[in-house]
Amino acid sequence: MSLLTKFNLALIAVFGLALVPAGWISHDLLQRSARLQVIENARIMMETALAVRTYTIRQIQPLLAPHLEEKFLPQSVPAYSATEIFSALRQTNPEYTYKEATLNPTNPRNRTVDWEADLVQAFRNDTAKKEIIGERDTPQGRSLFLSHPIQVKDQTCLACHDTPDLAPASQIRAYGPSNGFGWKMGEIIGAQVVSVPMSLPVKMASDAFRTLLATLVGVFAVTLLILNLLLRFVVIRPLRELSAMADQVSLGNMDVAEVRVGGHDEVAQLASSFGRMKISLRKALAMLEQE
Repeated sequence: MSLLTKFNLALIAVFGLALVPAGWISHDLLQRSARLQVIENARIMMETALAVRTYTIRQIQPLLAPHLEEKFLPQSVPAYSATEIFSALRQTNPEYTYKEATLNPTNPRNRTVDWEADLVQAFRNDTAKKEIIGERDTPQGRSLFLSHPIQVKDQTCLACHDTPDLAPASQIRAYGPSNGFGWKMGEIIGAQVVSVPMSLPVKMASDAFRTLLATLVGVFAVTLLILNLLLRFVVIRPLRELSAMADQVSLGNMDVAEVRVGGHDEVAQLASSFGRMKISLRKALAMLEQE
């Protein structure tokens, strides 16, 4: 086995051993980074939904309020507006789902399920809590969720959710007098929930990890190629020439040309030593011949 082959095998072994812990650490960091990126995207969507709710309460409801006695217009409901806007956003971000989970909603589609009711209760138990992030198992696999509390902060909300007799007649005709009433100012009545399948951050991390590995392997391959070229011209070729010269000298050929190696490194010193050894050997042989 040649010296160059041994050198390459040693480098490959070192790279492989270093790649295992580096790959494990990188994979873990990329998984965390992808999860944080997904959470930040969910926060942006959450803030967008909150902005739509505020806009609806302050600007849309006053415009539509005079028409609510004749016909109920869901566009005047903040939860409806936010949900519809999010449905449009899902055209480009289909992985994200949004729900305004409410304990006592007017629209049945917003009613909480068990795990959502637990979120609302957690916000009620700790009113200082403004965000809950967690994971849960679903029939489609592991899911990540981000939740913010829905709190009655505007008096206009109570116009439709205080008592049935104060609510617009069109609302009663559309949804009946049983649901969505009895809300109080400052009360946490639900939770905004953005959900994302865990397959999304896992896929993001896996894609980034494969790119990182491909980059590392590519850099290593280029580095190995450059080192091989340097070794071939700086070390291997001079050593082969010195070996050939030593073979000729050992066969008695003292006229073989000396190997010239520039510089002052170990290989150059070895070449000089071989040259001096040949000269010394030639003088010793000449002295023996004279005797």
